[in-house]
Amino acid sequence: MEGVIIENIKKLLDSIKRPVRLMEVCGTHTVAIFRHGIRKLLPEKILLISGPGCPVCVTSVEDVEIAMAIARKEDIIFTTFGDMMRVPGIEKNLSEVRAEGADIRVVYSPMDALRIALDNKDKKVVFFATGFETTSPSVAGTLFEADKLKVDNFYIYSAHKLVPPALDALLGSGEVNVDGFILPGHVSTIIGSRPYEFIAEKYRKPSVITGFDAEDILQGINMLLEQIVSNKAEVEIQYKKVVREEGNPKAVELMNEYFELCDVYWRGIGTIPLSGLRLREKFRHRDISSIIKIDISFASGPQEPQGCSCGEILRGLKTPDQCPLFGCACTPESPVGACMVSTEGSCAAYYKYGDFNG
Repeated sequence: MEGVIIENIKKLLDSIKRPVRLMEVCGTHTVAIFRHGIRKLLPEKILLISGPGCPVCVTSVEDVEIAMAIARKEDIIFTTFGDMMRVPGIEKNLSEVRAEGADIRVVYSPMDALRIALDNKDKKVVFFATGFETTSPSVAGTLFEADKLKVDNFYIYSAHKLVPPALDALLGSGEVNVDGFILPGHVSTIIGSRPYEFIAEKYRKPSVITGFDAEDILQGINMLLEQIVSNKAEVEIQYKKVVREEGNPKAVELMNEYFELCDVYWRGIGTIPLSGLRLREKFRHRDISSIIKIDISFASGPQEPQGCSCGEILRGLKTPDQCPLFGCACTPESPVGACMVSTEGSCAAYYKYGDFNG
């Protein structure tokens, strides 16, 4: 079946008669494309570039610095997903702060953090709430459980971000030269396809929500090329076994009940209006920022590591191997930029699966 799809892709490319640039927004897609060897299967006229779809990668230096400041407090147990432990701040990361004595614990879900709060009622237990629309409903559900069980010592620090506003910002900047988008599967199980309609209506770019198997991704690319050949711009769903046009209304309702939109800074990209989530006023008692004083300041705004091209990579302006630090000063064992930390990061995927590591 995959061979048939590839042959059809070649025929469509012959009709287009020019190179085609497609952005896979999701970090999981970046890894899947490498793991399945899809870049090597496709004709050279198709260039797949990575976008800002790795939540670890786009967590700002400021958020990491605030997280470390919270974790250093004596009465705090700070909980986080494991891939956030090595995301660089200005000089240190959470792993190094834990080595200095802070009580920082890796959890697999916010409910794990809630259980820690139940077992440690003499401490304030904080969950570092990171991720896109995929994780924010589970955080909202955990907050519901915390209120239901009257767990008064459970808090979050929200660094949640939203995918559609980031794509709007990238396209609106005029910097990003792409012919279409491979849209994220996991995020879209929550929000559906409707929030992406501006991509077609405002920017006239085709997009397809795609699954993660090799056949899913190749079908998605084929669907994008068919739109380009037909001069269409639509939001299509290839991943129909999981994603519906309306998404998961209950998850979205829960997310919207607890969170409201806010402007947030994306590492390497800048502040994107209404692209983040903060707790609504009625739930602000669960926001650790409103409970304790956090002393943190930046002389000239959030600072990125010198020489790191993470911002350009997240905006699709560079590939990881075009960064001067890639594979030498910056490796998965000793990451300089956030894109080399997470398994979903473009640099980590290029390093692990590409032909670039020595």
